[in-house]
Amino acid sequence: MSEQTTGSRPTLEAVAARAGVSRATASRVVNGGAGVRAPLVEKVRRAVEELGYVPNHAARTLVTRRNGAVAVIIAEPEFRIFSDPFFEQQVRGISRELTSYDAQLVLLWAEGPGDHDRIARYLGGGHVDGALAFSLHGEDALPGVIGRARVPVVLGGRPAPGTPGVPFVDCDNRGGAREAVRHLVGLGRRNIAHLSGPQDQTSALDRLHGYRDVLVDADPALLCRGDFTEESGARAMAELLDRRPDVDGVFAANDLMAAGALLTLRKRGLRVPEDVAVVGFDDMASVVRRTDPALTTVHQDVEGMGRLMVRLLMRLLDGTGPGVPASVITPTSLVRRASA
Repeated sequence: MSEQTTGSRPTLEAVAARAGVSRATASRVVNGGAGVRAPLVEKVRRAVEELGYVPNHAARTLVTRRNGAVAVIIAEPEFRIFSDPFFEQQVRGISRELTSYDAQLVLLWAEGPGDHDRIARYLGGGHVDGALAFSLHGEDALPGVIGRARVPVVLGGRPAPGTPGVPFVDCDNRGGAREAVRHLVGLGRRNIAHLSGPQDQTSALDRLHGYRDVLVDADPALLCRGDFTEESGARAMAELLDRRPDVDGVFAANDLMAAGALLTLRKRGLRVPEDVAVVGFDDMASVVRRTDPALTTVHQDVEGMGRLMVRLLMRLLDGTGPGVPASVITPTSLVRRASA
Protein backbone atom coordinates (compact mmCIF):
# COMPACT_ATOMS: atom_id res chain seq x y z
CA MET A 1 0.00 0.00 0.00
CA SER A 2 1.37 3.42 -0.92
CA GLU A 3 2.18 6.16 1.60
CA GLN A 4 -0.82 8.16 0.36
CA THR A 5 -3.35 5.48 1.33
CA THR A 6 -2.12 4.11 4.64
CA GLY A 7 -3.83 6.86 6.61
CA SER A 8 -0.58 7.41 8.54
CA ARG A 9 1.17 10.74 8.72
CA PRO A 10 3.41 11.22 5.65
CA THR A 11 7.11 11.03 6.44
CA LEU A 12 10.07 12.95 5.11
CA GLU A 13 11.25 9.74 3.49
CA ALA A 14 7.94 9.57 1.57
CA VAL A 15 8.44 13.15 0.40
CA ALA A 16 11.97 12.33 -0.78
CA ALA A 17 10.77 9.23 -2.64
CA ARG A 18 7.92 11.13 -4.32
CA ALA A 19 10.30 13.91 -5.39
CA GLY A 20 13.03 11.50 -6.49
CA VAL A 21 15.68 13.08 -4.24
CA SER A 22 17.67 12.01 -1.21
CA ARG A 23 16.28 12.41 2.29
CA ALA A 24 19.02 14.99 3.00
CA THR A 25 17.96 17.09 0.03
CA ALA A 26 14.30 16.91 1.03
CA SER A 27 15.25 17.93 4.58
CA ARG A 28 17.21 20.97 3.37
CA VAL A 29 14.26 22.17 1.29
CA VAL A 30 11.65 21.57 4.00
CA ASN A 31 13.78 23.25 6.65
CA GLY A 32 14.69 26.26 4.55
CA GLY A 33 18.29 25.34 3.94
CA ALA A 34 20.37 26.67 1.06
CA GLY A 35 22.35 24.95 -1.67
CA VAL A 36 19.56 23.06 -3.47
CA ARG A 37 18.99 23.67 -7.17
CA ALA A 38 15.69 25.36 -8.06
CA PRO A 39 14.22 22.40 -10.05
CA LEU A 40 14.78 20.07 -7.08
CA VAL A 41 13.28 22.62 -4.69
CA GLU A 42 10.17 22.72 -6.86
CA LYS A 43 9.93 18.90 -6.93
CA VAL A 44 10.17 18.67 -3.14
CA ARG A 45 7.61 21.39 -2.62
CA ARG A 46 5.22 19.68 -5.02
CA ALA A 47 5.67 16.40 -3.17
CA VAL A 48 5.03 18.13 0.18
CA GLU A 49 1.78 19.56 -1.18
CA GLU A 50 0.62 16.32 -2.79
CA LEU A 51 1.28 14.21 0.30
CA GLY A 52 0.10 16.81 2.81
CA TYR A 53 3.40 16.53 4.67
CA VAL A 54 3.66 18.60 7.87
CA PRO A 55 7.19 18.99 9.33
CA ASN A 56 7.70 17.83 12.89
CA HIS A 57 8.36 21.02 14.82
CA ALA A 58 10.57 19.46 17.48
CA ALA A 59 12.72 17.68 14.92
CA ARG A 60 12.92 20.80 12.80
CA THR A 61 14.08 22.84 15.80
CA LEU A 62 16.89 20.36 16.42
CA VAL A 63 18.04 20.61 12.82
CA THR A 64 17.68 24.35 12.26
CA ARG A 65 18.12 25.60 15.84
CA ARG A 66 15.07 27.74 15.12
CA ASN A 67 11.68 27.91 16.81
CA GLY A 68 9.93 29.31 13.76
CA ALA A 69 8.45 32.18 15.79
CA VAL A 70 9.14 35.91 16.04
CA ALA A 71 8.00 38.25 18.82
CA VAL A 72 6.37 41.51 17.75
CA ILE A 73 6.60 43.96 20.64
CA ILE A 74 4.55 47.16 20.56
CA ALA A 75 5.40 49.75 23.20
CA GLU A 76 1.87 51.11 23.57
CA PRO A 77 -1.18 50.52 25.79
CA GLU A 78 -3.51 47.79 24.60
CA PHE A 79 -6.27 50.26 23.60
CA ARG A 80 -3.89 52.08 21.23
CA ILE A 81 -2.83 48.86 19.53
CA PHE A 82 -6.38 47.93 18.62
CA SER A 83 -7.69 51.43 17.84
CA ASP A 84 -4.90 52.88 15.69
CA PRO A 85 -4.93 51.60 12.07
CA PHE A 86 -1.17 52.22 11.83
CA PHE A 87 -0.49 49.23 14.07
CA GLU A 88 -2.98 47.10 12.14
CA GLN A 89 -1.20 47.79 8.86
CA GLN A 90 2.29 47.28 10.23
CA VAL A 91 1.38 43.99 11.92
CA ARG A 92 -0.35 42.86 8.70
CA GLY A 93 2.84 43.45 6.73
CA ILE A 94 4.91 41.63 9.35
CA SER A 95 2.52 38.69 9.44
CA ARG A 96 2.39 38.29 5.68
CA GLU A 97 6.16 38.39 5.37
CA LEU A 98 6.65 35.93 8.23
CA THR A 99 4.27 33.56 6.46
CA SER A 100 6.61 33.49 3.48
CA TYR A 101 9.35 32.31 5.87
CA ASP A 102 7.00 29.75 7.46
CA ALA A 103 7.32 31.57 10.80
CA GLN A 104 4.71 32.46 13.40
CA LEU A 105 4.01 35.86 14.95
CA VAL A 106 3.81 36.23 18.74
CA LEU A 107 2.29 39.58 19.72
CA LEU A 108 3.46 41.24 22.94
CA TRP A 109 2.82 44.74 24.19
CA ALA A 110 4.78 46.79 26.65
CA GLU A 111 2.62 49.43 28.31
CA GLY A 112 5.52 50.56 30.47
CA PRO A 113 8.74 49.55 32.25
CA GLY A 114 6.74 47.23 34.50
CA ASP A 115 6.29 44.90 31.52
CA HIS A 116 9.99 44.68 30.68
CA ASP A 117 10.80 41.87 33.12
CA ARG A 118 7.92 39.78 31.79
CA ILE A 119 9.07 40.31 28.20
CA ALA A 120 12.71 39.61 29.09
CA ARG A 121 11.75 36.31 30.75
CA TYR A 122 9.72 35.25 27.74
CA LEU A 123 12.41 36.15 25.22
CA GLY A 124 15.13 34.58 27.35
CA GLY A 125 13.15 31.36 27.55
CA GLY A 126 13.99 30.49 23.97
CA HIS A 127 10.43 30.70 22.67
CA VAL A 128 11.26 32.92 19.67
CA ASP A 129 14.11 33.34 17.21
CA GLY A 130 14.06 37.13 17.14
CA ALA A 131 12.03 40.21 17.90
CA LEU A 132 10.55 43.21 16.10
CA ALA A 133 9.79 46.22 18.30
CA PHE A 134 8.16 49.51 17.39
CA SER A 135 6.49 52.64 18.74
CA LEU A 136 9.31 53.23 21.22
CA HIS A 137 9.12 56.30 23.47
CA GLY A 138 12.05 58.48 24.51
CA GLU A 139 15.00 56.69 26.04
CA ASP A 140 13.05 53.42 26.03
CA ALA A 141 14.99 50.59 27.68
CA LEU A 142 13.22 47.97 25.57
CA PRO A 143 16.03 47.50 22.98
CA GLY A 144 18.46 46.85 25.83
CA VAL A 145 16.03 44.43 27.48
CA ILE A 146 15.77 42.48 24.23
CA GLY A 147 19.53 42.60 23.71
CA ARG A 148 20.23 41.19 27.18
CA ALA A 149 17.95 38.28 26.31
CA ARG A 150 20.39 37.61 23.43
CA VAL A 151 17.61 37.80 20.86
CA PRO A 152 18.25 39.53 17.50
CA VAL A 153 16.03 42.58 17.08
CA VAL A 154 14.95 45.05 14.40
CA LEU A 155 13.16 48.26 15.35
CA GLY A 156 10.26 49.93 13.61
CA GLY A 157 11.01 53.65 13.67
CA ARG A 158 14.26 55.51 14.22
CA PRO A 159 15.46 54.88 17.77
CA ALA A 160 16.55 57.63 20.12
CA PRO A 161 20.22 58.64 19.95
CA GLY A 162 22.40 56.33 21.96
CA THR A 163 20.81 53.09 20.72
CA PRO A 164 23.81 51.72 18.79
CA GLY A 165 24.01 48.68 16.60
CA VAL A 166 20.29 48.07 16.18
CA PRO A 167 18.91 48.12 12.61
CA PHE A 168 15.61 49.88 12.04
CA VAL A 169 13.04 50.63 9.36
CA ASP A 170 11.39 54.04 9.18
CA CYS A 171 9.92 56.42 6.63
CA ASP A 172 11.25 59.85 5.71
CA ASN A 173 9.21 61.63 8.37
CA ARG A 174 11.07 64.92 8.10
CA GLY A 175 11.00 65.04 4.30
CA GLY A 176 7.30 64.14 4.22
CA ALA A 177 6.52 66.92 6.70
CA ARG A 178 8.44 69.43 4.60
CA GLU A 179 6.43 68.45 1.53
CA ALA A 180 3.15 68.82 3.43
CA VAL A 181 4.00 72.30 4.71
CA ARG A 182 5.35 73.46 1.35
CA HIS A 183 2.06 72.39 -0.19
CA LEU A 184 0.15 74.59 2.26
CA VAL A 185 2.52 77.49 1.55
CA GLY A 186 1.97 76.96 -2.17
CA LEU A 187 -1.78 77.30 -1.61
CA GLY A 188 -1.16 80.79 -0.29
CA ARG A 189 -1.67 79.96 3.38
CA ARG A 190 0.19 82.28 5.72
CA ASN A 191 -0.76 81.19 9.24
CA ILE A 192 0.06 77.50 9.14
CA ALA A 193 -0.20 75.54 12.37
CA HIS A 194 1.23 72.18 13.35
CA LEU A 195 -0.61 69.69 15.54
CA SER A 196 2.35 67.62 16.72
CA GLY A 197 2.55 64.11 18.09
CA PRO A 198 4.11 63.07 21.42
CA GLN A 199 7.56 64.59 21.71
CA ASP A 200 9.08 61.45 23.20
CA GLN A 201 8.75 59.68 19.83
CA THR A 202 11.24 60.29 17.03
CA SER A 203 8.56 60.20 14.32
CA ALA A 204 6.72 63.11 15.94
CA LEU A 205 9.96 65.02 16.49
CA ASP A 206 11.06 64.50 12.88
CA ARG A 207 7.71 65.79 11.59
CA LEU A 208 7.95 68.83 13.84
CA HIS A 209 11.47 69.48 12.54
CA GLY A 210 10.19 69.18 8.96
CA TYR A 211 7.55 71.81 9.71
CA ARG A 212 10.21 74.11 11.16
CA ASP A 213 12.52 73.51 8.19
CA VAL A 214 9.96 75.29 6.02
CA LEU A 215 8.56 77.78 8.54
CA VAL A 216 11.72 78.81 10.34
CA ASP A 217 10.10 81.80 12.05
CA ALA A 218 6.72 80.22 12.83
CA ASP A 219 4.88 81.74 15.78
CA PRO A 220 5.07 79.30 18.75
CA ALA A 221 1.35 79.95 19.23
CA LEU A 222 0.80 78.00 16.00
CA LEU A 223 2.15 74.81 17.60
CA CYS A 224 -0.13 72.57 19.62
CA ARG A 225 0.73 69.10 20.92
CA GLY A 226 -1.35 65.92 20.75
CA ASP A 227 -0.69 62.22 21.18
CA PHE A 228 -1.51 60.73 17.76
CA THR A 229 -5.16 60.06 18.75
CA GLU A 230 -8.24 61.57 17.11
CA GLU A 231 -9.41 63.01 20.42
CA SER A 232 -6.12 64.84 20.92
CA GLY A 233 -6.36 66.28 17.40
CA ALA A 234 -9.84 67.68 18.10
CA ARG A 235 -8.68 69.12 21.42
CA ALA A 236 -5.49 70.62 19.98
CA MET A 237 -7.43 72.22 17.12
CA ALA A 238 -9.83 73.83 19.59
CA GLU A 239 -6.95 75.20 21.68
CA LEU A 240 -5.28 76.52 18.57
CA LEU A 241 -8.38 78.34 17.32
CA ASP A 242 -8.90 79.92 20.73
CA ARG A 243 -5.49 81.60 20.64
CA ARG A 244 -4.99 82.00 16.87
CA PRO A 245 -8.41 82.33 15.19
CA ASP A 246 -6.63 83.55 12.03
CA VAL A 247 -5.08 80.14 11.31
CA ASP A 248 -5.65 79.21 7.65
CA GLY A 249 -3.60 76.02 7.29
CA VAL A 250 -2.97 72.96 9.48
CA PHE A 251 -0.41 70.19 9.20
CA ALA A 252 -1.37 67.39 11.59
CA ALA A 253 1.23 64.83 12.67
CA ASN A 254 -0.97 61.90 11.62
CA ASP A 255 -4.30 61.17 9.97
CA LEU A 256 -6.16 60.48 13.20
CA MET A 257 -5.23 63.90 14.57
CA ALA A 258 -6.18 65.47 11.24
CA ALA A 259 -9.60 63.75 11.43
CA GLY A 260 -10.08 65.20 14.91
CA ALA A 261 -9.10 68.65 13.65
CA LEU A 262 -11.68 68.42 10.86
CA LEU A 263 -14.41 67.67 13.41
CA THR A 264 -13.49 70.73 15.47
CA LEU A 265 -13.36 72.97 12.42
CA ARG A 266 -16.83 71.83 11.40
CA LYS A 267 -18.18 72.52 14.91
CA ARG A 268 -16.69 76.02 14.78
CA GLY A 269 -18.41 76.69 11.45
CA LEU A 270 -15.17 76.89 9.45
CA ARG A 271 -15.00 75.57 5.89
CA VAL A 272 -12.30 73.19 4.70
CA PRO A 273 -10.34 74.03 2.62
CA GLU A 274 -11.83 77.50 1.94
CA ASP A 275 -11.14 78.84 5.44
CA VAL A 276 -8.60 76.33 6.74
CA ALA A 277 -6.67 73.80 4.64
CA VAL A 278 -5.72 70.56 6.42
CA VAL A 279 -2.99 68.01 5.67
CA GLY A 280 -2.35 64.79 7.60
CA PHE A 281 0.36 62.14 7.62
CA ASP A 282 0.22 58.33 7.08
CA ASP A 283 -2.50 57.90 4.40
CA MET A 284 -4.49 55.39 6.45
CA ALA A 285 -7.30 54.21 4.16
CA SER A 286 -9.68 53.52 7.06
CA VAL A 287 -9.30 57.10 8.28
CA VAL A 288 -9.26 58.83 4.91
CA ARG A 289 -12.50 57.08 3.83
CA ARG A 290 -14.49 58.75 6.59
CA THR A 291 -13.04 62.26 6.48
CA ASP A 292 -15.16 65.03 4.99
CA PRO A 293 -13.73 66.52 2.88
CA ALA A 294 -11.34 63.78 1.78
CA LEU A 295 -8.01 64.22 3.52
CA THR A 296 -4.87 65.40 1.77
CA THR A 297 -2.05 63.53 3.48
CA VAL A 298 1.49 62.23 3.30
CA HIS A 299 1.63 58.59 2.23
CA GLN A 300 3.99 56.09 3.81
CA ASP A 301 4.01 52.38 2.98
CA VAL A 302 3.30 51.07 6.48
CA GLU A 303 2.64 47.48 5.43
CA GLY A 304 5.77 47.47 3.28
CA MET A 305 7.80 48.73 6.23
CA GLY A 306 6.56 45.77 8.28
CA ARG A 307 7.74 43.42 5.54
CA LEU A 308 11.15 45.11 5.46
CA MET A 309 11.53 44.67 9.22
CA VAL A 310 11.07 40.92 8.80
CA ARG A 311 13.60 40.75 5.96
CA LEU A 312 16.24 42.57 8.01
CA LEU A 313 15.60 40.24 10.95
CA MET A 314 15.97 37.18 8.75
CA ARG A 315 19.32 38.50 7.54
CA LEU A 316 20.41 38.76 11.16
CA LEU A 317 19.23 35.23 11.87
CA ASP A 318 20.86 33.79 8.76
CA GLY A 319 24.10 35.65 9.31
CA THR A 320 24.10 36.77 5.68
CA GLY A 321 25.88 39.98 4.84
CA PRO A 322 28.60 41.69 6.86
CA GLY A 323 27.70 42.63 10.43
CA VAL A 324 24.46 44.37 11.25
CA PRO A 325 22.17 44.99 8.25
CA ALA A 326 21.88 48.61 7.21
CA SER A 327 18.78 50.43 8.40
CA VAL A 328 16.20 51.46 5.81
CA ILE A 329 14.46 54.82 5.34
CA THR A 330 11.53 54.51 2.95
CA PRO A 331 10.25 57.42 0.82
CA THR A 332 7.01 59.33 1.37
CA SER A 333 4.75 61.17 -1.06
CA LEU A 334 1.99 63.76 -0.79
CA VAL A 335 -1.48 62.53 -1.79
CA ARG A 336 -3.65 65.50 -2.74
CA ARG A 337 -7.35 65.32 -2.01
CA ALA A 338 -10.05 67.83 -1.16
CA SER A 339 -8.94 69.10 2.27
CA ALA A 340 -5.95 71.06 0.92
